[in-house]
Amino acid sequence: MNMTKRAICLLLVFSITAAAQFAGAQEYEPSIGQEGKDVVWVPTPEFLVEAMLDMAKISPKDYLVDLGSGDGRIVIAAAKRGVPAVGIEYNADMVALSRRNADKAGVSNKASFVNGDLFESDFSKATVITMYLLPHLNLSLRPIILDLKPGTRVVSHAFTMGEWAPDQTVEMEGRTAYLWIVPAKVEGVWTWLIDSGKAELKLTQNFQSLKGTLKVNGKERPIKDAKLEGDEIRFATGEAEYIGRVNGKVAEGIIKANGIERKWLATLRLKS
Repeated sequence: MNMTKRAICLLLVFSITAAAQFAGAQEYEPSIGQEGKDVVWVPTPEFLVEAMLDMAKISPKDYLVDLGSGDGRIVIAAAKRGVPAVGIEYNADMVALSRRNADKAGVSNKASFVNGDLFESDFSKATVITMYLLPHLNLSLRPIILDLKPGTRVVSHAFTMGEWAPDQTVEMEGRTAYLWIVPAKVEGVWTWLIDSGKAELKLTQNFQSLKGTLKVNGKERPIKDAKLEGDEIRFATGEAEYIGRVNGKVAEGIIKANGIERKWLATLRLKS
């Protein structure tokens, strides 16, 4: 009887061990080029992953969201730098694989993964967005991205945002990555208050590029060297340089001219 029980126990142990080994052998392994919902899976090389994170100048104060996170390598690389990061991925098997990879890398406390559709997901809290999608998906996501907080950094492997010119481009070993910084929305007519009185700034905007005129004391002149970088606005007129930050419909900053700095404050009055 004791021998029978011992045999049964040994058989159970063997069965459990074999089952575990079989389950391990059956772990999901993705294949390059496999079809997804809107794309095929082709992983971003590790060297470019690091370059993309460098372009975005990520820090532990950031919150990174990877759109179409695949096997989780970008999220995990960000987490290794101390950055809280989340990947959004439609393929549930890839999500499970990513979680295993994050656990193996020891960054499960910083890296998380969501099984979902990009166009039904809320990534509005991201300060950095990474992606390796197709051009038509980039263009479909562009209006959503442009509504994110000014200063949000967006890095794409291989594909652009159409006529929205990148702020930076990096090429490495035949691969290309692009960086955009979400610009504030400044188009319209701004009423300015400066120490010499009132002024009026008229702006037209094409993403981060600006054109316009500044009227001071009844004299109107075109602005030059105008650009937005997130919520920071810069332009010049004559010998004066204007630098400021935009917060919704209010902007403020300084004027540098002839070695003297003066403050300015402006409010957006109407759309042009």
